[in-house]
Amino acid sequence: MEKLEQMSDFFTARVVGYDEHMINDVEGCKECYKKMATLVPLQTKNLLDLGCGTGLELDEIFKILPHIAVTGIDMTQAMLDELKRKHPDKALNLICDDYFKVDFGISHYDCAVSFQTMHHFDHKSKVSLYSKICNALTDKGCYIECDYMITEQAEENFYYSELARMKKEQGLKEDEFYHYDTPCTIDNQIMLLKKAGFKTVEQVLRIENTTILVAKK
Repeated sequence: MEKLEQMSDFFTARVVGYDEHMINDVEGCKECYKKMATLVPLQTKNLLDLGCGTGLELDEIFKILPHIAVTGIDMTQAMLDELKRKHPDKALNLICDDYFKVDFGISHYDCAVSFQTMHHFDHKSKVSLYSKICNALTDKGCYIECDYMITEQAEENFYYSELARMKKEQGLKEDEFYHYDTPCTIDNQIMLLKKAGFKTVEQVLRIENTTILVAKK
């Protein structure tokens, strides 16, 4: 039986080789890192990066916007250490914490991004987080999400039911994060973002299951 690992433990054990895996093994990521960078508004001064990890998306964003200030939040200190090692000269405010618990402030960021991190959470948690992101953006701010998304509701239902089954069988706590993919359908992702307060949500790229959405206030 597959044993679920706590989120931070899972990624701490995989820091070495993580960048190569994401770029070379996950279909669409290589192209989407580059595409995301082009979607960040050129007037952006303050960027929020949720689940920033080792900063693969920032590697590309810094090529276009080298002087932006970035707040990066991730649960894995080892990944944040690698990000800082790669970009020691950048304006990085790195926070090792659960981004559901961090105060983002109000109207502080011109843009927020997340890359392959949101497919681990349920609908209710996402709406709460998206609302917090929406409030943290300036009036003309946008949120760019690249994530593992699917198209069939039955498939989404299967993943959520499997996670619930494994948590119960392994006696795991409901309020802790474990690494297991629970991708939502594209339609549901758009619905959740709009429910959280975003007025428009546009799908701009999809390669296999790797999908980019841009949400605006």
